[in-house]
Amino acid sequence: MCRNIRTLYNFDPPATGDEIRASALQFVRKLSGFNAPSKANEAAFNLAVQQVTDAATTLINSLTTFSPPRDRETERRKAAALSAKRFGRASPPGDRPKPKPLREPA
Repeated sequence: MCRNIRTLYNFDPPATGDEIRASALQFVRKLSGFNAPSKANEAAFNLAVQQVTDAATTLINSLTTFSPPRDRETERRKAAALSAKRFGRASPPGDRPKPKPLREPA
């Protein structure tokens, strides 16, 4: 489950409230061990999601950096290439580098 929690800070465009809430939901799911809580635990679970969302929003809005914002599409391509290398999957057709020649022409 934790693999779904993504870095949300310093991106252009900035993280949306929905992205922050989705990250908080994954965090609470991991902590509680519940994918979906029982009726008895639903109120506590939903309160925890709201509190983590509020804390994450406060954190993201309070951080400062001198680095330029990262481009989401560039970071997505980097992650896809790393995943392909790690798990041996082929890269999407547009992302594949041209193969190097086996020998230099004589």
